[in-house]
Parts: sequence; C-alpha cells; structure tokens
Amino acid sequence: MEICPKCGLPMQACVCEQIVKSSQKIQVTTERKKFGKTATIISGFEPGMDIKKIAKALKNELACGGTYKDNAVELQGDHTKKVRAILVKLGFDEEAIS
Repeated sequence: MEICPKCGLPMQACVCEQIVKSSQKIQVTTERKKFGKTATIISGFEPGMDIKKIAKALKNELACGGTYKDNAVELQGDHTKKVRAILVKLGFDEEAIS
C-alpha cells in the first residue's frame, strides 16, 4: 500500500488535491490571438495540480480544442460563461473563480 508523502494517508484516501483545489484563486480571461481568433485563458493553478487532466476535462465538456502550458489552460473560443460551472463540477471553489 502506497502512502502519500504530503498528507500521510493511503493514496486511495489522499485529500491533498482537494485541499489545493479549494485554496486557489483562478482567473478566467479572454485573449485575442492571431487572425482575430479568441482564446479563453484559465490561469492561477498552483504547481502540483494535474493541469493535463483539467485541460482534458474542459476540452471534452466544451467540445473545443486547447492546450495547457505554464500552469494555465488555453481553450479555443470564448467560453468564459461556461467554464465556471465546469470548474465547480471538477471540485474547485466557486468563490475562488473570477
């Protein structure tokens, strides 16, 4: 049985990621890209979060393309209104999303 080095609980009962999710300040902004395209930037993730998993969940839910880099998720298109509900469903605190 593996033990989490951060919280000392077994890996199946580890709560480290849930604690980190509730203590983050996440910003959702839009940015104009090349050729007038709009991109939604979700930033403010702390190092240690599985940003790849978050980006994949957002892209699947919103049916759009995107990427993750530098502790931020970049989605193609303007999804500022829909992203908040999806992040809350993923376990982030609603008051921490701006």
